[in-house]
Amino acid sequence: MSEVPTELKFLSSHEWVLVEGNVATIGVSDHAQELLGDLVYVELPEQGSTVAAGDSVGVIESVKAASDTYAPLSGEIIEVNDELEDAPEKINNDPYGDGWMYKIAIEDAEEVENLLNAEAYTDSIAEDE
Repeated sequence: MSEVPTELKFLSSHEWVLVEGNVATIGVSDHAQELLGDLVYVELPEQGSTVAAGDSVGVIESVKAASDTYAPLSGEIIEVNDELEDAPEKINNDPYGDGWMYKIAIEDAEEVENLLNAEAYTDSIAEDE
């Protein structure tokens, strides 16, 4: 089974969220990158844009498929991982580290409560298999 860090929150669509104060770092889970295979392209949201929880904010393409990525929380995109533009494989190699995608200034902290904890996310993966 894929690695699922307990300090993170998740969406059922396989995005992970690390909340640090009023900033959330977002990426895609180890499980998602395993399903997609070798990544060849990552489209990230635009820095400075405002997103709502559930919005489609980007695309990840692999040799097998393309998949939309979704904002887990509402807020302003304050930073994007530009390194992924030239090295999307960072997500394959280190999905919870160097493969992070973007950071959001959290608009509504209560939205964090709607995210899955690691155990609930692990259960949702098991149901899909």
